[in-house]
Amino acid sequence: MRILVLSTWYPYPPDNGSKSRAYYLVQGLAAGHDVTLIAFRPRGTPSAEPPANIEVVNVSADPFRYVNLPQWIKYLSPIPLAFWPSRPMQRVLDEASRTTTWDAVVAIQTPVAQYATHLAAIPRVIDIDTSFSYQLHGRLNGKVALRAWLSWQKTHRYETRMFRRFQAGSVVSPKEINFVRSMVKPTACRVEIVPNGVDCQHHQPATGSARLDSLIYNGALTYSANFDAVQFFLAEIYPQIKRERPTVSLTVTGSTQGVDLTRLRLDDSVYLSGYLEDMRPVVGGSTVCIVPIRQGSGTRLKILEAMALGTSVVSTTKGAEGIDARHGDHLLVADDAASFADCTLRLLRDVNLRQRLAANARRLVEERYDWTHIGQHFTRLVEDSVQRQRS
Repeated sequence: MRILVLSTWYPYPPDNGSKSRAYYLVQGLAAGHDVTLIAFRPRGTPSAEPPANIEVVNVSADPFRYVNLPQWIKYLSPIPLAFWPSRPMQRVLDEASRTTTWDAVVAIQTPVAQYATHLAAIPRVIDIDTSFSYQLHGRLNGKVALRAWLSWQKTHRYETRMFRRFQAGSVVSPKEINFVRSMVKPTACRVEIVPNGVDCQHHQPATGSARLDSLIYNGALTYSANFDAVQFFLAEIYPQIKRERPTVSLTVTGSTQGVDLTRLRLDDSVYLSGYLEDMRPVVGGSTVCIVPIRQGSGTRLKILEAMALGTSVVSTTKGAEGIDARHGDHLLVADDAASFADCTLRLLRDVNLRQRLAANARRLVEERYDWTHIGQHFTRLVEDSVQRQRS
């Protein structure tokens, strides 16, 4: 089959969670089909050569170019600004459609869903990855501000309208599948869990010893959920760890461009690495991977990557959402500051516990979360959607 993939992210290189998911889903489709990828690629973003078996068309525009406009504009906009139409994307799609026909179209994330709906008479599949309205709903509480509630309502209406125009969709976790299935009723849109994964062949456990008392947080501070996690850790958890292990250090990977670092409780033991082309050495060489995530959605690739690399993990329940891992068998889970500090200290002290968790976690990702198997699952979802429309 000829499959068109529209992506919110240019996935080469796959240097963040969303790009990595797009990279491996596209790779899975291309293993048995002819794939054309049309992707947003803003100027100045890191880039690498795509595989030779995938036709790639770049759109030199930022899909999120309007999200930082003043609040009053966001309030007045009829749709969420993250989903505002892009003329460059539509122009590229129109040009490609004049010369090529496809058997199916796949939209990777909500911002590109609207363009897939412009292609009539072919099956449409959306990989939701992260539902924006699911994220916003998780931040609502009894005393929520009116603005936040209105933002959720606007986003929920938009995503509901879009998702219902697809024949099939994929999400990453059981919690999200129930949320999205409630949105697509009463249409026949088929929603399945296609979890995030890791390339186990590419991510092998380190052969040497880890750096003593070294902690790693693998996630760019430019993403609000990562910033909140690191801010929480440095303010409330790290001081408790340092009192018992004064030689402890923390490395935070990823870009800090445009981030107000004065809001973080930094000291000489905290190293901000910036963007790294290859994070395997620093993650695999650390004693413990910390994931004190309190917000956001989806499955944390940082956990799966650490598990594949043989680095033991401490996570919040939110951070480990969507991963079928058990506390005490594959990782340690703690949600308050004191418990998180205690779990981290347990791993720093006990090499046997680290090794047992790491071995169990490596087996888990090999059996359940290798991208090869996950890519095949997603490909079958697309193939079945085409078959159902033809029959």
